[in-house]
Amino acid sequence: MDHQSFTEICLHQLKMSGVQSDERLIVLTQGNERLDYADAFMAAGRILGAKMYHMRLPAPPVVGNWAVGQTGLAAMPEAVEALKNCDMLIDCIFLLFSPEQFAIQAAGTRILTAVEPPELLARMLPTQEIREKVTIAGEMVDKAKVMRITSPHGTDVTYKLNTYPAVTEYACTDEPGRWDHWPSGFVFTGGDDDGVDGTIVVAPGDILLPQNVYVREPITYTIEKGWITDIRGGLDAELVKSYMDDFNDPRGMGMSHVGWGMNPNAKWHNLQPGAFPGGMGMEPRAFYGNVMFSTGPNNELGGPNDTACHLDIPMRGCSLFLDDEPVVIDGDIVVKEIAMERN
Repeated sequence: MDHQSFTEICLHQLKMSGVQSDERLIVLTQGNERLDYADAFMAAGRILGAKMYHMRLPAPPVVGNWAVGQTGLAAMPEAVEALKNCDMLIDCIFLLFSPEQFAIQAAGTRILTAVEPPELLARMLPTQEIREKVTIAGEMVDKAKVMRITSPHGTDVTYKLNTYPAVTEYACTDEPGRWDHWPSGFVFTGGDDDGVDGTIVVAPGDILLPQNVYVREPITYTIEKGWITDIRGGLDAELVKSYMDDFNDPRGMGMSHVGWGMNPNAKWHNLQPGAFPGGMGMEPRAFYGNVMFSTGPNNELGGPNDTACHLDIPMRGCSLFLDDEPVVIDGDIVVKEIAMERN
């Protein structure tokens, strides 16, 4: 994507995020990555009269597994203070789950994460309709006491919802302290720390993230009182267990967030070879009607588990109920107030 086109979609984003003249915005990058993002956001912000700054961290060391919550800012308290004192942070390195992000949000800075390829950002621009629908879905989750998920493959799991709030992601942020991720379009929450019980069967065609691969053989998870007690299956199950074991952290077996995708512009099939544009898999997290469960940290919701071992697993064809009322049936959203036409 050329600079002018990239600037135009960033301008749309900043308008959706309520950027005003004289606001202070900082674009955060690392090493040589996403410098074109900084250029485009800087140009878009200047069009709106915002005071634009670019903070560029040193390149990170080469590491093995993707460890959520570990950032270069941890050793730079002065940089964190600067980010606390701006109105909006555009995060192009991925700060989510980190203590530094929580501190920046607590200071009132709103944060937008943008790490996906420009072509995907353009196709999944934030819209007012998605924002309104996701907000309504969040209100539904906040009112519910129990979420149940079933599937034809054998999933039957219950999440008790008495502890954590709903989190809405609609790809823009215009409220102090709010974080969002461009692109997105989904809602999630977390079960009580000891309140998730049942069986989840990850079926062929479901997706493992951050591996960015489709499951080929069923993976069966057994969950008791919020913890995974057994993972069974073929090669995919062995790969998941090996990945989790590599962190040497038993907290990786905890149940993290859970919810459903609502973005009709997101495509399930774009992870196939030759089609995946790169990035960290926000499109499969958001595709319409998927039900996604996660394992590992729940500190994003305010919980105590801050393990770096995290998987997100969007599943197709599931049904999801809130207090026994159907919300998603066989992969289709059935509540009129939040349903949308798929593109």
